Amino acid sequence: MSFRPAAEVGFSTRTARFVAPGSVTNGEFGLFEWRMQARQPGARPHFHKTFSESFYVLEGEITLFDGDEWIKGGEGDFLYVPPNRPHAFRNDSDAPVRMLILFTPGIAREDFFLEIGRAKDLPPEELEAFYARHDQYNLPG
Repeated sequence: MSFRPAAEVGFSTRTARFVAPGSVTNGEFGLFEWRMQARQPGARPHFHKTFSESFYVLEGEITLFDGDEWIKGGEGDFLYVPPNRPHAFRNDSDAPVRMLILFTPGIAREDFFLEIGRAKDLPPEELEAFYARHDQYNLPG
């Protein structure tokens, strides 16, 4: 068992809180709290080959892409995204959003969150390699 204060990493207008990262759960799952300010882009459409990603909205309203269409998710809503399924999210509302993001199995997604702020400045081919190292494959557009 492990109990400790959750670390946070902030970048731009978003914050990721490491509630129970894979490094703590022996890779069984990774749980993160994600906070976004109003009217902010989030993750563009992408997919993961080796893990699922689930979203549970705690506060506010998030716009989620479920692979087919953009849908609104409000407090208490849940979206499960299996491996290889395109998905994305953004905050189109005038209020902040807070949600839990669950990764299963719990790959070291905290490394992705720690490095993404610096990765945005990489040349395109290095940025693509960064995403691939973290099992994230962005879709065109």
